[in-house]
This record gives sequence, C-alpha cells and structure tokens, in this order.
Amino acid sequence: MAEDRAGVVVYWRPGCPYCMKLRLRLRFTKLEYTEVNIWRDPDAAAFVRSVADGNETVPTVTVGGKAMVNPSKRQVMAAAARAPGSGA
Repeated sequence: MAEDRAGVVVYWRPGCPYCMKLRLRLRFTKLEYTEVNIWRDPDAAAFVRSVADGNETVPTVTVGGKAMVNPSKRQVMAAAARAPGSGA
C-alpha cells in the first residue's frame, strides 16, 4: 500500500505546477526521496485522497509515514531532519 512506503515520498501528477515546483527544488538538495505519480498508481491516489479530505491534492509528501498536503521545500526538509532514517 502507498502509505507503507518508507522514508520520504513525494506524490505528484503530470501537469501540476505545484508538483513541478517542489520536485525541482528538492532535486537540488541531498534529500533521498521517492516520487510516485498518482495517475499511474491507484493505491497512491487513494492514499492521497485519504489524507486530503477526499481530494487528489498534490504534491502530497510523506515523511516517516506522516503526510503533508502541498508542503513547501522548507517544511519537507524540516520534517525529514526530524525523522530518523528518512535520508536527510
């Protein structure tokens, strides 16, 4: 299941400008993370809906299993720094 993915996971979809912005900014960090396209992974889309009030709001990021809907790079990096074993 999508929520079982370890570490930092960025859920995104093609054409989303907020996803593009966050993914680009994270690429310039040393953070290790996994990207999941919710249009190609129905379980991931269902997970995003479960944490975003029934909407497929992306980017949604999980850090150590805790979800953040449409976070900033700063929020992701801070959460990763606090999470043991997240790759930060």
